[in-house]
Amino acid sequence: MLIDEIKLLADCIFDKVLFDRRHLHAHPELSFQEYETSAFIKSRLDELGIVWKSIAGTGVVALIKGDKPSEQVIALRADMDALPIREANKLEYVSQNDDVMHACGHDAHTASLLGAACILQLIKDRFAGTVKLIFQPGEEKLPGGASLMIKEGVLNAPQPSAVIGQHVSPMVDAGKIAIRKGKFMASMDEIFVTVRGKGGHGAQPHLNIDPVIISANILVALQQIVSRFANPTLPTVLSFGKVIANGAINVIPDEVYMEGTFRTLDENWRTDAHVRMKKMAETIAESMGGSCDFKIVRGYPYLVNEEGLTGQVRTFAEEYLGKENVIETDIWMAAEDFAAYSQITDSCFYLLGIRNKEKGITSSLHTSTFNIDENALVLSIGLMAYIAVKKLGN
Repeated sequence: MLIDEIKLLADCIFDKVLFDRRHLHAHPELSFQEYETSAFIKSRLDELGIVWKSIAGTGVVALIKGDKPSEQVIALRADMDALPIREANKLEYVSQNDDVMHACGHDAHTASLLGAACILQLIKDRFAGTVKLIFQPGEEKLPGGASLMIKEGVLNAPQPSAVIGQHVSPMVDAGKIAIRKGKFMASMDEIFVTVRGKGGHGAQPHLNIDPVIISANILVALQQIVSRFANPTLPTVLSFGKVIANGAINVIPDEVYMEGTFRTLDENWRTDAHVRMKKMAETIAESMGGSCDFKIVRGYPYLVNEEGLTGQVRTFAEEYLGKENVIETDIWMAAEDFAAYSQITDSCFYLLGIRNKEKGITSSLHTSTFNIDENALVLSIGLMAYIAVKKLGN
């Protein structure tokens, strides 16, 4: 049976996939600087006899053609950039690049796609059509590698009818995947605010225009965007994670700088909220004698899993893993530039469980102690290959 054949191959190549993941983990590179990572991917594809080409700088796209004639094409995508985090894990393969770490699991994504590519190359006689492999840079940094690859034609020549991707999740136990039809992940916008006043001695506030107090009023008032202007049925998040006043106990500064993020799942409301936030902040600052420079950098759109395709992927996953190991997941207000593909063509993005409490593998994404249960890689590579073959037809 196809499932048994793929599972056997996944077991056979596991050691190599494990080596690849650990190599990538030890040599992380920041967004759009993935030069060694890109070279490593290309060398692996060369070993497999898979034709590739460079795209969007460090990106790589490759094709595996089944032996059976068909015009069908699907794409499998993995991202490959790391984060500016100093790793705190004590591992043999700990990051060798100071202050850079694969804290979001992109090393596992890339190793998984290389493993799936190996399996697909070995069973080309079992499927019809073409699998397009997308190794994408810059998921962690705007404008996002997905949008750049799309602009350079990654979804053309040949054009895939579907794009499928995965993301490791410490919220899901190893051995399982989590999936959801429809709207899944949020849009993401970056907010940069400078509130200006007139600084001076803290003992003479009447002679100053206090940007700290103005900023505090703005921060509190902006939460009305979520609590009073957003439809309660529409998930919306507004958070500020950086506030810099840079005064002293008795020094009121001239300005306050703030950074935050806005996330939601509706493009019309997203645009409306931008207008409301900017107007509210500027009006509050002006009413208190100051001024406000409110800048919004529009980021990734929301991610939607096409219902028909996602239903198929779920069925294939249940066949491969067993129904008990395919669970429903809720909306996740994190953002992913895979959303760019989902806005253009049928797409499905699911979560790969990597949590193992007994092994102490529970740390969240984007933390210095993040790690994965590497046994999940066997499941990952086999499942991706199986989904591709089943979707194309065998």
